Amino acid sequence: MCVLIIFFCFSFFIASSVQTELSNVSRTTNSSSPTGVQVHVLKDQQRVVIDNGLVEVTFASPGGDVIGIKYNKIDNVLEIKHEEDDRGYWDVVWSTPGGSDIFDKVQTTDFKIIKEDEQQVEISFSKKWDPKDKSAVPLNVDKRYIVRCGSSGLYMYTILERLKGWPDVDIDQIRVVFKLQKEKFHFMAVSDDKQRMMPMPEDRTTGQPLAYPEAVLLTNPIDPKFKGEVDDKYQYSLENQHNQVHGWISNDPPVGFWMISPSHEFHAGGPVRQDLTSHCGPICMNMFTSIHYVGKDFNTSYRNGEAWKKVMGPVFVYLNSISPTNDPLAHWNDAKAQMLKEEKSWPYDFIQSPDFPSSNQRGTVMGQLTVGDKYASEKSPVYADCAYVGLAAPGFPGSWQFEAKGYQFWTRVDSKGNFLIKNVRPGTYSLYAWVPVVIGDFKHNCDITITPGKTTALGSLVYVPPRNGPTLWSIGIPDRSAAEFYVPDTSPTLMNKLYTNHPTDKYRQYGLWERYTDLYPKNDLVYNVGVCNYTKDWFFALVIRKKGKDTYEPTTWQIVFPLQVVQQTGNSTLQLALASAAMSEIQVRFNNQNAVKPLFTTGLIGKDNAIARHGIHGMYWLYSINVPCNNLVVGSNTIFLTQTRDNGPLYDVMYDYIRLEAPTQP
Repeated sequence: MCVLIIFFCFSFFIASSVQTELSNVSRTTNSSSPTGVQVHVLKDQQRVVIDNGLVEVTFASPGGDVIGIKYNKIDNVLEIKHEEDDRGYWDVVWSTPGGSDIFDKVQTTDFKIIKEDEQQVEISFSKKWDPKDKSAVPLNVDKRYIVRCGSSGLYMYTILERLKGWPDVDIDQIRVVFKLQKEKFHFMAVSDDKQRMMPMPEDRTTGQPLAYPEAVLLTNPIDPKFKGEVDDKYQYSLENQHNQVHGWISNDPPVGFWMISPSHEFHAGGPVRQDLTSHCGPICMNMFTSIHYVGKDFNTSYRNGEAWKKVMGPVFVYLNSISPTNDPLAHWNDAKAQMLKEEKSWPYDFIQSPDFPSSNQRGTVMGQLTVGDKYASEKSPVYADCAYVGLAAPGFPGSWQFEAKGYQFWTRVDSKGNFLIKNVRPGTYSLYAWVPVVIGDFKHNCDITITPGKTTALGSLVYVPPRNGPTLWSIGIPDRSAAEFYVPDTSPTLMNKLYTNHPTDKYRQYGLWERYTDLYPKNDLVYNVGVCNYTKDWFFALVIRKKGKDTYEPTTWQIVFPLQVVQQTGNSTLQLALASAAMSEIQVRFNNQNAVKPLFTTGLIGKDNAIARHGIHGMYWLYSINVPCNNLVVGSNTIFLTQTRDNGPLYDVMYDYIRLEAPTQP
C-alpha cells in the first residue's frame, strides 16, 4: 500500500521542499557480497561481468561499452531497447583540418584484468591506433572501470594518447554517456534548484522543431502537462565549478542514478566553463571537453606531430535506493552526501594506472593575492576577495579559458586573499587569477614547476588591473556575466516551467533574442548615464533586429552621458568588457553615428553561441580603447555601439561591463 501511495504522489513529493534526514535513507552500501568483488569473463558471450553484491555491471568485450547495470530489483537500469553500443559508452567527435566531423565511439580491441581481489576489480579495454582505420580518431585509448567492495557504483576513467609525429587532427568533444530506461527514470536533478519531472523522448519527435535541432516545442506530449513547453538540453547546462553531481530518479522501484565528478582537474576551460549535464532521454553524461559555449576558439587542435596524453576522470556513477515510505528527494540528498565523500577522497588511492598520480606524488601551491588600483580604493592594494586562482598550461593572461589539452587546478581565495591549491599533478604551469568586480586577468610573472611532495610558497602577489584614469561612469558589474542586466520574460508559448519562478535563471528560457525586436521594434536602446538603471534599461544581449521572416538588420545602441570638463589633450579610456560573442563585430563611435570610420572595432569575434545555448556568458573579451579628448565635448556626449553582422538571429554580444575613464591628470 505504501508503494502505491508513493507512486501516485510522486509529483507532489518532488514539488515539496521537505528535507528528509539522511539517516532515514536505506542505503545499499551497508552490505556487500560475502565473497567480495568478483569478475567473470564470458569469452563465448563476449561479456565481462563484475559483481560486488550491490551492483552488477556487464561490459561488452573487447569493445568496452557498459551494456548492463543491475541494481535493486532492476535487471538493467540502462535502456534495453537500445543497441548494446548505445547504452553506456565513451565517444570522441573529431575531424581532420577542414574536414567534416566524425563521431567515434572508440571501440577497443583488447581486454585485460588490471587488479582482482575481494576488495576491488579494475579492468581495461584498450586499443592502439590503426592508421588504416579512417573512421577512428588518431589516439591510443585505454578505458578503465573499477568496482569496489561495499560501493554501489562504478568508477571509470580513460587514458587518451597521441604519439609524436601523428597526423593533424581537431578533437572537439570527449565524453562518457549513459542512457537510462525511459519507462522508469522520469525525474531529473542537476542542482538544488533545478529539479523536475521530464518529458519523454517521444515527445521531442512529435514536437515542433525550433530555431535549431536541440530546441523543440512539445505539441503532443504523452503527459499533457508538458504541452506548450520547450525542451532543450542546453537549458540544464552547468559551470564546471557547480557540476559536481546530477542524475535521475526512478520511482518504481525507487532508485537514483548519479554522475559524480570528484574533481575538475581533467575538465577543460576553467571553473566557469559551461557544458551539458543530464537531459531528456533520459541521458546522464560527463563532458570532459567540447566546444559548447566556446566554439572553435577553444584549443582542441593538434598540429605538427604534437604528442599528447591525458587522463579523463576518474568519475563515479553512483546508484542509491531508499525505503518506499520515504521522500523520493532523499535520493538527491544522499547523492550530494556521496559526492562530498568522493571529493574528500580525491585523489583516489586505489587507481592502478601510473598515469594517475596519488596524493604523495602531487604538489601544493600557496600564496596571497591583492589588487592594486589606486582609483578604486584609497587603501591600495586591497585583498582580492572572492578571487579565482588557478594553475593551467603556460600561456598569456586569460589563456586558461581557451585551454582544453592540459589539466587545471582552481580554488577561491579567503577574505584576506590567501589561496591554497592542493593535489597538483607534477608539471609546469602558469598561475592565473581573476577577481569578480575587477576587470581583466592576472598572470604571475614566473611559471611554476610542481614536484611531488613539495609546497611552492609564492608570498604576496599584486594584481594591477587595466586602468588609465579615474572612473567617469560605468555600466554593469565586472563579473564576466550579463546576469545583472535586464533579462526579459519569454513568450508564454515558449516556456520551460522550471524557470518560471527562477528570477536569477530567466536567461535559460528559449527565444529571448526575439524579445529585443518586440521591445524595440523601430528604435534601438538608448541609455542615459545617471538616469537609467542597467538592471532595467540595459538589454542583456546586443542582438540584431528582425525585419521580416528571415531577414535582420544591424542595431546601434547609444550611451548618452554629460561632461562638465574636457581636457584639450590626452586620451580618455573606454573599458569594454564582453561576457560573450557570437559571430559579431562591435564598432564604437563617439558623437557621430555616421562617421565612415569607427573610432574602434572589435573585428569579427566569437563563436560561443551562448545566447542560443541559454547561457548568460561564454568567453570573456576585454578591450581598452583610447579615446582622444577631441572626440568629446563639454555637455552631452553619445557613444554609438553598432553590431554590424546581421546574417542570422543568433549573432550577438553580451556585455559584461563598460567604463569610461578620465585622462590621467598631469
